[in-house]
Amino acid sequence: MVVQAQAVRKIGLREAIDLALSNNLQVKQTVLQSDISAENLKQSKFELVPSLNASSSASRQFGLFFDQTSGTVVQEADQLDGNLGTSVPIFQGFSLRNRVLQNKALLKSDISNVEKIKNDLLLSVITTYLQALANRDLVVASNQQLTLSKEQLSIAQRNFDVGNKTLADLSQARAQVANNELSLTNAQNAYDLSVLELKQLMELSLQEEIELEIPVIPSLAKLESGYTASAVYNQAVENYPDVRVAKYNTEAAAYALKAAKGDLYPSLSFRGGIGTRYSSILSNSFSKQLDENINKYVGLQVNIPIFNNYRIRSAANIAKIRYESAKVAEQVAKNSLNKVINQAILDLRAADKRFYATQSALESSKEAFEVTKKRYDVGLVSAIELNTSQVNFNKSEFDFIQAKYDLLFRSKVVDFYLGNPINL
Repeated sequence: MVVQAQAVRKIGLREAIDLALSNNLQVKQTVLQSDISAENLKQSKFELVPSLNASSSASRQFGLFFDQTSGTVVQEADQLDGNLGTSVPIFQGFSLRNRVLQNKALLKSDISNVEKIKNDLLLSVITTYLQALANRDLVVASNQQLTLSKEQLSIAQRNFDVGNKTLADLSQARAQVANNELSLTNAQNAYDLSVLELKQLMELSLQEEIELEIPVIPSLAKLESGYTASAVYNQAVENYPDVRVAKYNTEAAAYALKAAKGDLYPSLSFRGGIGTRYSSILSNSFSKQLDENINKYVGLQVNIPIFNNYRIRSAANIAKIRYESAKVAEQVAKNSLNKVINQAILDLRAADKRFYATQSALESSKEAFEVTKKRYDVGLVSAIELNTSQVNFNKSEFDFIQAKYDLLFRSKVVDFYLGNPINL
């Protein structure tokens, strides 16, 4: 039996983001919630239009009773009633209109919440994707360092065999190979875990084999790092979904307060209707009775709230408290955004400095290792000194890889708050 290897799916950052946004269950939940809000808005708009209802009843009565259709006292009769009525709201203290505006603001809040969930997910995908790329580069670097260590071990073994090196030199070379093998194992595990997390964010099967596309990393020297927190905040505050959610919730709470106050006022509505009835007591035909017994009515109805067990007043007071709470929540959202942006700017500046520092350290440690290796080959330095130099070189290379991707990520975070497209 021939077993076919599973095809490896290549995924870039843009596709990873698109898959996460289209498959994520939390995004789908928030979309469904916005659909409910849209239906609530539609229903509140229909509260402003007249209502029309029809009713009909049929019965057989026994025992002595007054038959309204015939105007006599009878003991048994079959009766049929039919009615059609309408109610037209004229004045409701503007509560109906304000509830429409409240539901409109709530719908905007839910739509913004969808964007908030998407933004949070987008940042998670970017973070995980770039971490996976960094871990992959660490795997490559670990492999290269392991290859170099094995070459040095081979040279040390030959020198030991001919008596040019001691057992201590050979042991140092073996220890370096063991350390590099451990570094490779740790780097591979970190890469596998980051790919696993990325699959979970994209809602892909954990058994599906994927390979991250190697993007063209932009020149980090050209990345903008001179942003000011105030400028970024001023550009972000109007469009940032978290703030928009809080803003629309405040707006909805304001209209809810107006609607609750409107319930304190008298309400006026127009009512009208038409009805007819049939009774078996009369000898007239069914159709003639329905025609002769038609009754119509029109009128105005006024409802004056006098005392309703404090329910209306209490509802207005609660609406006021919720409005004040919503204003506080909006300010909290703005303060939180300001804090996050300030932190993002500081992180970007620190990442920029770290990148250039690790780049310089890598160049210096590489030169130092190459010199030390040449001196070791001619017997001018010990195996311990060579091992120390290689460890320093390995560490500086790992630090540089992490600093490179950290700077790239920090710049994308600032782009995110500025509303710039996220791509590599």
